[in-house]
Amino acid sequence: MQMPKRLRKDRLIRQLMEETDNNNLLNLLEKETFCFSCHKNISCFTECCAKLHLVLTPYDILRIKIRLGLKSQDFLSRHTYTRPMYHKIFPAVLLKMDKEKGDRCPFVTKEGCNIYEDRPGACRIYPLARASKAMVGSNRGATSSKEKFFIVSESHCLGFQEKRSWSLAEWLDHEGVSTYNNMNDKWLEIIAQSLPMGTKEELTRKLQMFFMASYNLDRFRDFIFDSNFLNVFQLPAQVRKDIKNDDTSLMMFAFDWLKFSLFGDKSSGLIIQQL
Repeated sequence: MQMPKRLRKDRLIRQLMEETDNNNLLNLLEKETFCFSCHKNISCFTECCAKLHLVLTPYDILRIKIRLGLKSQDFLSRHTYTRPMYHKIFPAVLLKMDKEKGDRCPFVTKEGCNIYEDRPGACRIYPLARASKAMVGSNRGATSSKEKFFIVSESHCLGFQEKRSWSLAEWLDHEGVSTYNNMNDKWLEIIAQSLPMGTKEELTRKLQMFFMASYNLDRFRDFIFDSNFLNVFQLPAQVRKDIKNDDTSLMMFAFDWLKFSLFGDKSSGLIIQQL
């Protein structure tokens, strides 16, 4: 039997390790608890919200664009920039910092984060970071993951001097991290794949599809309902209703569609009825 192949670490760990000058920034979380607290009365409050290379996941974008009342394209144009081939061959979308305010996050003020309830997953988990290794076996679509957590030890952060103690489970639950991880797991499987994607011309088209289905959900919805899509693929009536009216359902469908359109993976059972 062919052994599973280890493919890559989670995008957050890659971001931290590649874009910091100090790889000692990350220390494996080995103890059962850690001490940390962040509040307005701490002198370093919001310092961690500047000079970021903050990679946004599809669910990050979904939550923020709804919070701001923006269409996907408007949010992408105003608040992000793109790095081609960041995830091996796939493009990444990063949050654009406010250069006029010292490269600070555009959503942070002296009082804190303006979108706190819908802040990105990387902000939620801080001061921890998660490394998730996707494990893909010999059967296409057979994927599992293993994860480790790290302390992000930045010199400016005084939160570690606070006495509030957390277990890992308590911190993840308190910050709503697990919801974000669950929403993005299918997408992380996609960017971890090493399956061939065809000729150069096919690859170009597939990367365009990847960008739209991952980051521009409003355009992806138009692609489904305003093109020939539904004349080619038979979707159950409830699926049509859900993806037409609910962005989260549309995003999860987009991940299934990407696995099918990029790699021919029909394991989801939603897109296999081709007319």
